[in-house]
Amino acid sequence: MAHIPDGILSAPVLIGGAIIAAGGVGLGLKRLDDRAIPRAGILAAAFFAGSLIAVPVGPSSVHLLLSGLMGILLGFGTFPAMAVALLLQALLFGFGGLTTLGVNIVNIALPGVVLGLVLGPTIRSTASAGLRLGLAATVGALSVLGTGGLVALSLALSSPDYAPVASVLLATYVPLAIGEAFITAVAVSFLARVSPDALRPVLT
Repeated sequence: MAHIPDGILSAPVLIGGAIIAAGGVGLGLKRLDDRAIPRAGILAAAFFAGSLIAVPVGPSSVHLLLSGLMGILLGFGTFPAMAVALLLQALLFGFGGLTTLGVNIVNIALPGVVLGLVLGPTIRSTASAGLRLGLAATVGALSVLGTGGLVALSLALSSPDYAPVASVLLATYVPLAIGEAFITAVAVSFLARVSPDALRPVLT
């Protein structure tokens, strides 16, 4: 349940999420240039399509996030790309909500951006295919777990009654983290072989 619906979160959490999301989107748009638009559009579309396929896991469901891959390839551009995709999903399919849009953007985009900025330079510069594969898998897995942790934190901060649900919800992200690790590693390894320049983000 990365898409938190309306009517669940408290006002302070909603306001805080909206402020952070606005800052991230603004920073991403400020650094956006013509070279970044096609890449951001393709990755946003991939997230949009992939998240329509939800797999039930325990009391919740999970779907591909691709935020780690987006963080490596887009940097701060992940924020506006996610914002467009999440807004369209909320309007077209009722995924998440409009009042929770800011929180959902932060929960999904922030871990990928941070991990992409921290580990991305090593992924791009290393001559070791094995190290690149391992680091990309780490970014993919930790970005999902980071999203799970932020979703759980959003719920727990909104009401103590959500704390038990939040801890269970976090556990449902573990299988997805494994899958995202594999997908991110494969995608990065493929790009490193056929188009190394694609791993250099046009946004930093």
